[in-house]
Amino acid sequence: MMENLFIAATPSTPEVDFRFDQHMLAMKGESYPENATAFYGPILERVRQYLSSCSQTPIQINVSLAYFNSSSTKLLFSMFDAFNQAAAAGNKITLNWFHDADDETLFEFGQEIHEDFPVLNFVDIPVNTD
Repeated sequence: MMENLFIAATPSTPEVDFRFDQHMLAMKGESYPENATAFYGPILERVRQYLSSCSQTPIQINVSLAYFNSSSTKLLFSMFDAFNQAAAAGNKITLNWFHDADDETLFEFGQEIHEDFPVLNFVDIPVNTD
């Protein structure tokens, strides 16, 4: 069994709480690290390692990012691509996309993920922040 991964949030990086033993991966906060590759590279490596050991596994991913910059976007897409490939290989992957109900940009980004990674079970979850 793979060791779980927890990275506390900072002002410029999200909290990463990947409970591989429970097949629950969560990210929340904001993402504009000075070096997105340095931040996401090791996370992506662990995710790929984890996914390579999954077969017919139901996996839940909860993403609640209030903001992310363009370099984070590129790496998030790499991660979603890895999940999409794992889903195509027979794992049942649900991606819950939490976003402020009034944030058109995050809503549209979620729709883009839904279109680009069709094998993922994409669930759009608008949240009222009032």
